[in-house]
Amino acid sequence: MIRFSNVSKSYDKEPILKNLTMSVERGELAFITGPSGAGKSTLLKLIYCSERPDEGQITVADQVASKMKQRLIPRYRRQIGVVFQDFKLLNNKTVYDNIALALRIHQMNSKAIRSQVINVLKEVNMTHKAKEYPPCLSGGEQQRVVVARAMVTKPMILLADEPTGNLDPENEKSIMHLFRQINTMGTTVLIATHNESLYSGSGRRVLIIKDKYIDKEIMG
Repeated sequence: MIRFSNVSKSYDKEPILKNLTMSVERGELAFITGPSGAGKSTLLKLIYCSERPDEGQITVADQVASKMKQRLIPRYRRQIGVVFQDFKLLNNKTVYDNIALALRIHQMNSKAIRSQVINVLKEVNMTHKAKEYPPCLSGGEQQRVVVARAMVTKPMILLADEPTGNLDPENEKSIMHLFRQINTMGTTVLIATHNESLYSGSGRRVLIIKDKYIDKEIMG
């Protein structure tokens, strides 16, 4: 599903990733870990095409993402959901509208949008907060909305960048439960984190970035 082959990326001539090779299989839930600044976020951005590699090839769902033409990227991104650490919710829009926006961008009709938004709100147990605004929600509730927004387009791939970094242990467990649920529905999930408690005992593959490449992999 996701394959990196000898991928390198630098910012201002400072190497972030170097000759990195890795793969994530279709339907897998896997983790990327390493210290802050190791390149975890950059790796996810390369998958999402918000960054391009300097060298190497990235293939996602049989598409060569590393060489994709700019005009094709918006359609490509429709198959990828992204969960950000800093939420990136629109504070002047309700929970419902934050989630619906992803579908409106795809020009879906209003009846279909309503159906999908209501369904995904049920999945993250946030139906009762549909008319609330993000500043009125707790951190855990905001992260649930972010997950719902990523899920609503029914993506093939879900990328999560430090998704529990701002949450207490109880909400952390709740969000990880959501990711496991999403994965059981067939979505490939890749989570970048430095938090060992997220993957310890998970029985999932953990790819460890060290010295700018995948140094080793372990089972969580």
